[in-house]
Amino acid sequence: MALENKPFLMDLLNTPSPSSDEVAIQKKWIEYVRPFADEIKTDNAGNAFGVLNPEVEFSVLLAGHCDEIALVINRIDEDGFLHFDKMGGINPKAAVGMKVTVSGQHGELTGVIGVNAQHHGGLKDDFGLEDLFIDCGCKTKEEAERLVQIGDLAVYKTEPESLMDRYISGRGLDNRTGAFIVAEVLRRLSENGCRVGVYAASTVNEETNMGGAYFAAAGMQPTMAIACDVTFATDYPGVNKHKYGDVRLDGGPVLAKGAPINRNMNKWLEQTARDLNMTIQYELTSSMTGTDADRMRLTGPGVPISLVSLPLRYMHSPVETSSLKDMEEEIELLVTMIANMTGDEQLNPLED
Repeated sequence: MALENKPFLMDLLNTPSPSSDEVAIQKKWIEYVRPFADEIKTDNAGNAFGVLNPEVEFSVLLAGHCDEIALVINRIDEDGFLHFDKMGGINPKAAVGMKVTVSGQHGELTGVIGVNAQHHGGLKDDFGLEDLFIDCGCKTKEEAERLVQIGDLAVYKTEPESLMDRYISGRGLDNRTGAFIVAEVLRRLSENGCRVGVYAASTVNEETNMGGAYFAAAGMQPTMAIACDVTFATDYPGVNKHKYGDVRLDGGPVLAKGAPINRNMNKWLEQTARDLNMTIQYELTSSMTGTDADRMRLTGPGVPISLVSLPLRYMHSPVETSSLKDMEEEIELLVTMIANMTGDEQLNPLED
């Protein structure tokens, strides 16, 4: 199954979007969405929205966060090495030996995360981020400070790769794939028509505080909201499927089940999947989802939510991997469900 507009996805994946500094990727997202949206909106958090049918009272908010995990510079030592903390869920073991792009004061700077040679003892078994550093080639603190300040951000210097023309691997698929998906849903709905209002949102800050999702739902005040994120695939060696479930690439979109999820919304998604003869998978989110859905749900008088996720291998590593088929199917699922909505749908499970 071919993924439409794959070049746009690759452009997003090649654009650094560290949590708290998503401006560059948001400008690209807006440029892509503008030709087919009825309105473009932004807010003071940095969220970007493409809107269809803004005059319609019944509205659906689709949220895919565009930020990625990053490193934040917290110290520059006397020899010009940069020390860092995490901006989001950085795994220290995945960072060792990686190249990085530092967003410095006068442009981007390439660096490497140095590692003590094994001949000299290597890294201690319980090392953390405080044991790592970035080498940009600076010889002194003064030279480094002319280029980098405390609080500057860095991301892994990698490019997305195609694997067997069926998967994509790279950094930050969590969740720039979601920002791509909501844009594509909006585009296809603009072509096919729909009877409800649609707010496709590329949200910010999910990896750090989910504040973007709060701003988005509080500002748009939707009737219902769907978070489009990623979830843990368990179809590779070393994962305990008995503990973490069986979620596979190419197995289809993943619906969340649990206390935060509106049951009626899930029923509509499941019926749509049956109508499309599409396989779907499930994950359990008993109390919280750990996604934008949690913050959207608790805005205003409360927003009914659902969570549709893309299976993802190697979460929060430089080589996250997902399926083009799963992406295409998630887009098709959401487009079809929303296109079939009339605006009279009942979200209250006690009034069916």
